[in-house]
Amino acid sequence: MLHVLVTGATGFVGSHALEALAARADVHPIAACRDPRRLAAGFGGEVRAGDLREPHYVECLLDGVDVVCHAAAWTSLWGHAAASRRLYYEPTLRLLDEAARRGIARFINVSTTSAAAPRASADPQSHGVARRFWPHLCNVVAIEDAMRVKAARVGTMINLRLGIFAGRRYAVSLLPILLPRLKTRLVPWIAGGRTGLPLVDGRDVGQAFALAATASGLTGYQGFNIVGPSVPSVREVLEFLHAECGAPEPGFSVPFPVAYAFAWLMEKLDPLVPWEPLVTRSIVHLLEDTQATNERAERLLGYRPTIPWRDAVRVQLAEMDIRAATAMSMRRPPA
Repeated sequence: MLHVLVTGATGFVGSHALEALAARADVHPIAACRDPRRLAAGFGGEVRAGDLREPHYVECLLDGVDVVCHAAAWTSLWGHAAASRRLYYEPTLRLLDEAARRGIARFINVSTTSAAAPRASADPQSHGVARRFWPHLCNVVAIEDAMRVKAARVGTMINLRLGIFAGRRYAVSLLPILLPRLKTRLVPWIAGGRTGLPLVDGRDVGQAFALAATASGLTGYQGFNIVGPSVPSVREVLEFLHAECGAPEPGFSVPFPVAYAFAWLMEKLDPLVPWEPLVTRSIVHLLEDTQATNERAERLLGYRPTIPWRDAVRVQLAEMDIRAATAMSMRRPPA
């Protein structure tokens, strides 16, 4: 029996990973979270409650664990460098160090297909590119690099670069942030909306984690892109949102250099206005084409996503009708 720990077990990634692992007869899943009351209904397995920011909790957390699925994350789509370091980078590095010290067989991490975008993301083994305009992405890339160093000495380090989240129990996600901005009619197409938007449903994310935790023959550092069965263009997604919920379509188009310049201006104006920027350079970056495919994940993990992107978006829109009383913030506390 494989003892698999899932951090951030109440979040979007963690809750779906926990569901997929609990469905396997060969896995003993362990949920790590701050508030067990927020665990998805139906989970009756082992729970280790605590805060990853507490060193003593981390020291005790890995007792008897074979595999760590690190899904806990504090996320921000712009700014907040100090918070990202304190709430995400430092706790993750502490957990990674403790796993290496104990000789944990396998450590699985959450990253993004945008880590090396736009030029190298098609190769999930490629090094990420730190973007100074997005401090949190810089920390994500730094964790990937730390995993490469650890993998050279001990254990198997698996980095899952996930696409844009869609589906149930969403946290910070591009679609809930984009929809209210579309309604201002100030958001343009970028490059005509021709770039790909690699959406992935939470259920497929859970499948990927379960496979990464149990697949044989993996050693050293292993990177995988994890996206849905097909990758739509940005234009296809926005036209679908227009048809499904009446979201306005952009009325004009600008190239990426103009979009980045406009986003920079919006960020500079932020201290002068009481709301978040209309658009940030991180959002523009997410719309760059990653060319991410599941080829490597299918070949080495057996990952075959099953949820079409339209179905995932419909599920998310239905949940947004219930949850989204106000516009989503571009940052979230850890799960």
